Amino acid sequence: MDDSGDSGRPQPGAGDPDPGAGPGKPKRPAEPGGGLLMGRPFGVPVYVAPSWFVVAALITWVFGGQLDRVLPELGAARYLVALFFAIAFYASVLVHELAHTVAALRYKLPVRRIQLQFFGGVSEIEKESETPGREFVLAFVGPLLSLLLGGVFYGAMQLVEPGTVPGVLLAGLMISNLIVAAFNLLPGLPLDGGRMLRAVVWKITGKPMSGTIAAAWVGRGLAVVVLVGLPLLTHTGTLGGGSQDIGGVETVMDALLAAILAGIIWTGAGNSLRMARLREHLPDLRARTLTRRAVPVESATPLSEALRRANEAGARALVVVDGQGNPKALVREAAIVGVPEHRRPWVAVSGLAQDLTDGMKVPAELAGEALLDRLKATPATEYLVVEETGEIYGVLSTADVERAFVKAMARPGS
Repeated sequence: MDDSGDSGRPQPGAGDPDPGAGPGKPKRPAEPGGGLLMGRPFGVPVYVAPSWFVVAALITWVFGGQLDRVLPELGAARYLVALFFAIAFYASVLVHELAHTVAALRYKLPVRRIQLQFFGGVSEIEKESETPGREFVLAFVGPLLSLLLGGVFYGAMQLVEPGTVPGVLLAGLMISNLIVAAFNLLPGLPLDGGRMLRAVVWKITGKPMSGTIAAAWVGRGLAVVVLVGLPLLTHTGTLGGGSQDIGGVETVMDALLAAILAGIIWTGAGNSLRMARLREHLPDLRARTLTRRAVPVESATPLSEALRRANEAGARALVVVDGQGNPKALVREAAIVGVPEHRRPWVAVSGLAQDLTDGMKVPAELAGEALLDRLKATPATEYLVVEETGEIYGVLSTADVERAFVKAMARPGS
C-alpha cells in the first residue's frame, strides 16, 4: 500500500514530526531513522522497515507454494525463486515511491525519506502542494508508474517461454504491479486515489480542507468495505476461485488481512484529517500575539525585586540585560517556580537565567510553519521576541505555543 502524503508539519505536544516535535522538544535528527538504510536516490534516504522482512518471508512462503504447483521440478529451489520475486516486487514499489519523490522535488517540496514497510511504501513529503493541479499530479504519478511497470513486464513475458521460471516471475510481477496501481487508485485517503479526489474537490470548492474531508470520509468508507468485503469476495469465489469451507485457516488469514488493511486505511484517513486541521490552524500561531510582556533586569537583581517590577508592569517574563540594556539571558519560568518564596530575596536572577543564543531570538512577525521551524531549530523553553529594529518585544514560551495550538485544534467544527 502506498501513502505518499505529507508526513505532517510539526505540532506542539507530540513526538517527532510525523507529526513533529513540539517547539521545545529535541530537534529532529537530520538523518531520520526508520530501518535499514539502502541508499539515497535523488538525495532522499531509502529505508527498509523491519516489518518488510516479515512480509518478504510471507511472500516467499506463499509464492513458493504456488510455484510448487506450477513448476514442481524446482523442488526446494522454488523458495529462492520466490524470494527473488519478493525482492523484485518491492523494487517495483520503490519505483512507485520514487515517482512521487521526483514529482515532489520537481515542485520544490522536501522529501524526508522513503520507507518500504509492511504494506508497501511511503514517501514522506514534508509540505503540502501549493495548487490542486500539483496535488493531482503528485498523487497520480505513482499509480501511473506501476501501470507502466505492469506493461513492461507484460511485454517482457512475450519474449520468454510460458511455464518457465522467467515466465512465471514476469507474470507475477505484471499482476502485482497492476494490483498496486488499482488499489492505490481507489478514491479514498490515504491512498493516491484519495489524494486525487482531494485535488478535484479542492479545485471545485477552492478549499483544500473540503477536499481532505471528502477524501478522508471516502477512505473510511473504503476501510469498512475492505473489512467486510474482502473475506466475502474470497469465499464467494470472486477472488478465491470457488467456494470454500468457512471457518478454516484460510478464512482466519483472510479476515486478519482484511482487518489489517482496513485498520491502516481508517487510521490513515483519520491522520489526513488531523494533519489538515493542523495546517489550517498553523496561521493562528503568531509570535506577536503569543508573546508575554517582559521587563529588563540586571543580572545581580534579586529574584523578589525582579518579580515585584514584573507585577507592577503587568509583565510575565524577565529578560537579563547588561548595563547598556542589551539582552543577555532569559530567566526560566521553571527555575523561578523552583525557588521558595522565602529565598527569593537572596537569589539573583542570573542564577536562574539561560544565556541567549542567536537561535533564541525570534522576530515578532514570525507565524505558522515559519515560527515552528524556527523554534525547532533551537530547542528551548523560552525565546526572546524582537522587533525588526532589534528592540525587545517580549518573551515567547513554548508552553504558550502548545496551549494555543491545542486550543485551536479543539475548536468546534475543526
